[in-house]
Amino acid sequence: MSKKVTIIGGGLIGLSCAYYLQKEGNEVTVIERGDITSGTSFGNAGYVSPSHFTPLASPGIVAQGLRWMLSSTSPFYIKPRLNADLIRWMFAFWGKANRKTVEENIPPLNNILHLSRQLTSDMKNEFGNQFRMAEVGCFMLYKSAETEKHEMELAKEAAHLGIETKIFTGQQVQDMEPEVEVVTKGGVLYPIDCHLHPGDFMRTLKTHLQKVGVKLQLNTEVTGFEKNGSVVKSVITDKGKFDCDELVIASGSWLPVVTKQLGIHILLQAGKGYSITYENVEKNLHYPAILVDKRVAMTPMGKDLRMGGTMEISGINKNVLIKRAQAIYSGATSYYPNLNLAFPSVDKIWSGLRPLAPDGLPYIGRHSKYNNLILAGGHAMIGLSLCAATGKLVEEMIGNKPTSIDVSAFNVERYN
Repeated sequence: MSKKVTIIGGGLIGLSCAYYLQKEGNEVTVIERGDITSGTSFGNAGYVSPSHFTPLASPGIVAQGLRWMLSSTSPFYIKPRLNADLIRWMFAFWGKANRKTVEENIPPLNNILHLSRQLTSDMKNEFGNQFRMAEVGCFMLYKSAETEKHEMELAKEAAHLGIETKIFTGQQVQDMEPEVEVVTKGGVLYPIDCHLHPGDFMRTLKTHLQKVGVKLQLNTEVTGFEKNGSVVKSVITDKGKFDCDELVIASGSWLPVVTKQLGIHILLQAGKGYSITYENVEKNLHYPAILVDKRVAMTPMGKDLRMGGTMEISGINKNVLIKRAQAIYSGATSYYPNLNLAFPSVDKIWSGLRPLAPDGLPYIGRHSKYNNLILAGGHAMIGLSLCAATGKLVEEMIGNKPTSIDVSAFNVERYN
């Protein structure tokens, strides 16, 4: 039976939910504070990566955390500040960053990554690959013996999960990149991974949803909710009221801000990332790569090249720390010294906020406080990798169907 579904959030997750819900005949409205032309969903590295099966909260982060978190140029930086939500999040994060929790979280993360990978290919086939999706795999490149050892261990773990890996020497990596010099000890290629242009993906989804009748209520702020007992009847905004049979909150790093208006506290922090995009690069990479020692992601997007990275937990703000972008640029040029690309002006540096749950798993599911409320957020750096599966799972929940995979690990109340 068709339902009136209102979605708060017009990023990758919100639009993916809208896509699957509309496909099943539901009447869908998306409320978005911006205009779906920029934001975190546009400037990311563009990976759809089943290889990212290890959650952010891992023993490796704890081992390096104290050294990293005090340096504003490090790959993982937490700006010191007295904030109760941040302190609660940090205690939960450090508590989850252990081998036992990682081993528990890898299977559900692996399952949702593989589901999403297949669904993304299905979307490519449906839309005619309007978002430059390239299925060539992704390299994990390293320079140090210590990092090489770590990547070999991950490759073995991947094999146990049925994920194919190919190991290359530095010279073999160079042979696969004929246009650029590569300075690396070696690399692991994950053939199952793919990459696409996230901006094109968002524009493709937006255009499709408009054509099929999804209402995109843009430049609209949520100011409250109308409730009747355990049911949310409508969303109140600065542009009017929107009724709903079902409500999906997929507002990214603003998830706790929105749910607070419903009396729900969600443990989540915004992690800022940066990227630099160069257009019409004369000699470009053939393969995307994560430069593991520097925690930098490199993505060729047709004739363009994007380099990105860092995790800066400094609250919800648009402040740009130039030295963090400089660290990305320096890391990229240390692996690819003859790219011949200049460091850009400040206005060319993109930044966006990734929503981080303490254990590195997303929140996907119904909340017990309201019968018609579903939360979909906390996807960290793998929002693009997980958006298709998240949209499909949300549609299945609203349609009262069995879900494609077990979703118990993504319980939205697991920190209550």
